[in-house]
Amino acid sequence: MPLYAALVTGCTEPDTRRPTPALHRLDVAVAAPALVLSDPDGQVRRGGARGWFVDDVRLVDELTVGVEGSGLDLVRSASLGADRHEYTYVARELGGWWHDPTVTLERRRTLTAGGLLERVEVHSRAPEPVEIVLHVDVVADLAPTATVRQGRATTPVTAERLGDGLAWRRDGSGATLVMVPPPQDLERLGDGERLTWRATLKTGDRLLVELAFAAEGEPSFAPGGTPPWGSDVAVEVPDLRVRRLLDRSLADLGGLLLRDGEDAFLAAGSPWFLTLFGRDALWTARLLVPFGTDLALSTLRALARRQGSRTDPDTEEQPGKILHEVRSAALDLGSLRLPPVYYGSIDATPLFVCTLVDAWRWGADAGQVAALLPAVRRCLTWGMDQSRESGWLRYVDRSGHGLANQGWKDSADSVQHADGRLAQPPIALCEVQGYAYEAAVGGAALLEAFGEPPVAGLAAWADDLRSRFREAFWVDTAAGGHVAIALDASGEPADSVTSNMGHLLGTGILSEEQTARVVDVLAGPDLRSGFGLRTLSSASPRYSPLSYHGGSVWPHDTAVAVRGLAREGRVDEAVELAAGLVAASDAVAYRLPELYGGNAAAAEVPSPSAYPAACRPQAWAAAAPLACLVAATGLVADAPAGRLTHPARAGTALGAFTLHGLRFAGEPTTVSVGSDGAVEVAPTSPAG
Repeated sequence: MPLYAALVTGCTEPDTRRPTPALHRLDVAVAAPALVLSDPDGQVRRGGARGWFVDDVRLVDELTVGVEGSGLDLVRSASLGADRHEYTYVARELGGWWHDPTVTLERRRTLTAGGLLERVEVHSRAPEPVEIVLHVDVVADLAPTATVRQGRATTPVTAERLGDGLAWRRDGSGATLVMVPPPQDLERLGDGERLTWRATLKTGDRLLVELAFAAEGEPSFAPGGTPPWGSDVAVEVPDLRVRRLLDRSLADLGGLLLRDGEDAFLAAGSPWFLTLFGRDALWTARLLVPFGTDLALSTLRALARRQGSRTDPDTEEQPGKILHEVRSAALDLGSLRLPPVYYGSIDATPLFVCTLVDAWRWGADAGQVAALLPAVRRCLTWGMDQSRESGWLRYVDRSGHGLANQGWKDSADSVQHADGRLAQPPIALCEVQGYAYEAAVGGAALLEAFGEPPVAGLAAWADDLRSRFREAFWVDTAAGGHVAIALDASGEPADSVTSNMGHLLGTGILSEEQTARVVDVLAGPDLRSGFGLRTLSSASPRYSPLSYHGGSVWPHDTAVAVRGLAREGRVDEAVELAAGLVAASDAVAYRLPELYGGNAAAAEVPSPSAYPAACRPQAWAAAAPLACLVAATGLVADAPAGRLTHPARAGTALGAFTLHGLRFAGEPTTVSVGSDGAVEVAPTSPAG
């Protein structure tokens, strides 16, 4: 997903550079297309990225609660799902200064796609009556998310009286607030409104106030509704970390769910990418295919409706190409200016085909698969057309204001040579060639299975791509060699050691010898941190554990490698690598972020460092643990042939576990790995 934080690496004018607001210490509630970012104590204080956002607009940037005569000390906080939080405070100076706090304040937050409910309840257990003066301060700035993202100052909006409530409106955005009961006092205070309630509370009395915010206008995409995966998805496992990680991931995926008409897809992530991203949505759906194919099919339909039909350098649209992102308005970040529908992705198009092939092999509805075959044919044709000039799928920013790098590692310094030099475009990424080969082989099989004519020349093109790739991208070294991350404009391999080669496993583009060597490189200490795969080898001169794509760990990147290892029959190695994500989950309350530091486990730190600007939750990070659990069983699906196979034994680094809620050919399926690694698969009834 786009970093857009080239804001701090020279991708914008020097006088406008600002650090991206830190996110790692904020509480996040998400019910796409809405989210709330608050401090860990639940207060939404002004500054940074805090606020209530809906459809790429921050509606409220301050929402704080206080009582006169005392501070509020947080004594409990709880996340009850992706969209609900609770906070308990004590007002220690009220209630007679007893040793034990006697006045508490409970705050319950419930977020919906278009609304925010804050329920505030003050309770006294003091032996004498207590005078309570409760204040709620609200400031609304109705600021575009891009403005917040850049750390720019925003202008508060003055509230309008609306009966017993308030309204804020500007430039087509707006929000309303209804208060029950109405406050005794409502005054303008600084840039916002102060709402005040007064009550005398005897022992056991309560003061209850509800604030119901509602967003105005229609969002670009509808809320997701009921998740398309089954409610029976669960894991039985002695290691509670695994269960907590799975439960947290499922809750976050539900919070990120959106719909395009009737078709569900997963928004890329909170807070900056709460919309449709081609690459992210496809990889997330692909990682979740074993839990049901409906999400993959609906995601593919949403993207197929927007498949490129013309050539436009400004938007990077090309016939057959799958888009990169969709927003309600253009995104302007200085030198980076993206139109509302932007196609600057080199990998989304082959991933479209790969995702449909995976869904077909897990038993997707034949009629729905058939309806997507015209889009598949256009994707395959696009891939062949793109390689005519150089023999590779390459990218270069033709607009002059788009993304410089258009693979998943899309930061400005992500593609480099071993000596630290940055690769010059046009650039051919290694994993994109692997996706293209896999798409060509799988797409051809798909067309044949449905009685469709082949794409002319596709088989020969794929064979030629594989043959040339094995030679052009292989870097010989004294240690045994590895795959270059890319070829630069001159065709020279960008020979740094990166996690990208993990994406090649299972695609079929590598020889057996190359596959074995890639497995060894991924398992080595330079890439494997113990918390997952580093994006760049720690031996590189540009390595930094907190570099976005130059040494950090991305959970989805690790999960893709885990999945690839399992597809190559290297299930033991897959389980060992997956265990690193579980080890990292302790430090992030089991909500895996977009990325975290590439510190070495045990040797350096007991947990990885936080990357301050990392998105949480992020769809493909949330999907990563589920995909890893499936990979850890070694399952291989071939529904057209009526086969779901698995090895006799798998690795035991995750311990024994039973995974419920898989769907093979539409039927609920359970898989277990015993303490000795023995794998068993059994169909289950809908009741489980």
